[in-house]
Amino acid sequence: MSTWRDEKNQKARARLEKRLSALFPGCVLSHALRQPLTPPTQRRAVESYWRHRPLLADRLARALATRSGQPAGWEWRLGSVKDSGLPLSFRVPPAPYREAAFARGPGHCCICGQPVYRLGWHCDLWDDGKPNRNATWHAACVVAWQLWTAPPDHLKSLKLRQQRRCATSGRRLLKTAEVDHRVPLFAVWSEHRTRPWPELLAFWGAPNLQVINRTAHVEKCAGEAAERARRRILDPDATLEEEFVVPLADRNPIPISG
Repeated sequence: MSTWRDEKNQKARARLEKRLSALFPGCVLSHALRQPLTPPTQRRAVESYWRHRPLLADRLARALATRSGQPAGWEWRLGSVKDSGLPLSFRVPPAPYREAAFARGPGHCCICGQPVYRLGWHCDLWDDGKPNRNATWHAACVVAWQLWTAPPDHLKSLKLRQQRRCATSGRRLLKTAEVDHRVPLFAVWSEHRTRPWPELLAFWGAPNLQVINRTAHVEKCAGEAAERARRRILDPDATLEEEFVVPLADRNPIPISG
């Protein structure tokens, strides 16, 4: 049997322990030492910890956003220029602290607005009151943002949360099961856009995500398409975002209705 992995892990563990801080989170260290390949640095151990816990990262990121609150004068708007800091589609979560007018600068997370401490951690374990001026993301917020913008990439975690049962039928999830937003994002834009920003994030996060079998997903999407058509008939002066962005985005099969 090859000893390559054992030798690599021995070197990685020695490198990790050489610079290990006494205040390094114990949960992260335990996670790192259980991995098939041991992360060789503290930062990579932290990144691995959150990458394996996307639902926990989502919950933490939304809690930090609640702590920051919505900036005064901010409202959810869409942009037409990529460098404006505004999302180009309502399918991208609103992030006021990514906009130039509300950004808190280096040392603060551009997603939740809270200070970023050593190793991308979200609280000051070292108790020195010094945010990391070279960081603009929490390690947890990176993973949360990935979940919000690409939920199908986290299908395994979402399936486990549902005990591999379809959220609509209760039957066992098939291999073709897909991630869906319970409340479709076009409805979030049209009906909920005035809600406080921290509350809006839940529509992209775990509370609004479900895994359903493809047949159920197709039926749900058909109903949502009929509802959008009805709205266009009732409101022929609908905004460009509702008339054009939604149909274009729906060409992506996963998630069709999300």
